[in-house]
Amino acid sequence: MGARLKIENVGPIKKADIRFGDLTVFVGPQATGKSVALQLLKLLVDIGHIQSELKRYGVDWGGQVPAFFDAYLGEGMRSLWREDMSRITWEGKAVKLRTLLGRQQRRKGESLFYVPAQRVLTLRNGWPRPFTDYSAGDPFVVRQFSERLRRLLEEGEFARTGQIFPQTYVRRRVYRDLLDETIFQSFALRIDKHLSQKRLVLDQNGGDDGLPFMVWSTGQREFIPLLLAFYWLMPPLDIRWRKWVVMEEPEMGLHTRAISAVLLMTLGLLQRGYKVCISTHSPYVLDVVWALNRLKRYRAPIDLVREIFDAPKERQINEIAKSALTKDSRVYHFDSASGKVKDISNLDPGATDEVEAGWGGLGEFSGRVADVVAKAVARGE
Repeated sequence: MGARLKIENVGPIKKADIRFGDLTVFVGPQATGKSVALQLLKLLVDIGHIQSELKRYGVDWGGQVPAFFDAYLGEGMRSLWREDMSRITWEGKAVKLRTLLGRQQRRKGESLFYVPAQRVLTLRNGWPRPFTDYSAGDPFVVRQFSERLRRLLEEGEFARTGQIFPQTYVRRRVYRDLLDETIFQSFALRIDKHLSQKRLVLDQNGGDDGLPFMVWSTGQREFIPLLLAFYWLMPPLDIRWRKWVVMEEPEMGLHTRAISAVLLMTLGLLQRGYKVCISTHSPYVLDVVWALNRLKRYRAPIDLVREIFDAPKERQINEIAKSALTKDSRVYHFDSASGKVKDISNLDPGATDEVEAGWGGLGEFSGRVADVVAKAVARGE
């Protein structure tokens, strides 16, 4: 049985009962609490680490829940927690936030890697910003993600070679052609120096005239912080740095083919043993989840998994495809009107429930367009 999180009356969330699978997907309109729920998951899993990091950078919330919410979730978010109404239950136990936050927790290790939706803001002039470059009112997950990318580039494996993409390691090489075709278009990504300042540039000819951050395409600016996160999570050795991975809106700025490549890399995370949580507004994400669930049910061969992604027949891809057919997926819809979170994991297009049949509203517009066109055709005949 997977981990279970219950939330009542926290911000826009009136009632949520979430059982996490190997892959868990959150869908729903903006401002319905998807990010709040994911950041609460991070808080519950990594409370000791978060406390330690905030104190290390001089953040003091005085043991008060509202002040902590402003420091952790971001300025103005203190209003999400109502002492007389808000409730959180984790793994069957009621969470007393005032008590939990009032003292330093002993366990300071980190179990969850968080990729925020605001990841494009982490690059200033093509280089990740340090934790202290942000204001005290910026969300912790953004500041921490940015700091981790900075350290990866300045202290990690890329500091010596300066070459970010393409990579030659077998575990990363399997994605190289897909990423080159859908995102990089024969450009390489490398570390450059401009007036003694390090920066990331795209380079097609291996010369000195690389393309700086501000002239990259929207998709490239959105994807490259995500690529660096994947690199951190998938080192050359077949190891796992954390237990959980959260990715907010991994599809942002990307064409459908590029989204497909990102989802294949996500399956690579699952194959390594990570528990992955995604929030999304893309129907293509649910297309893949639905297809994998059906292939798993009918014990389909791994060739069909490769076919979904138009991926090459390679040993590493086969291992990822085989692993994908063993994983459990869960899908939850966050409703804006009721504030309730509904389990729509079956993704049944024929379900009587409109939310599940429409995959949390992601297929609603396409369905409406088809109905309107059908009416026009019927009248014309």
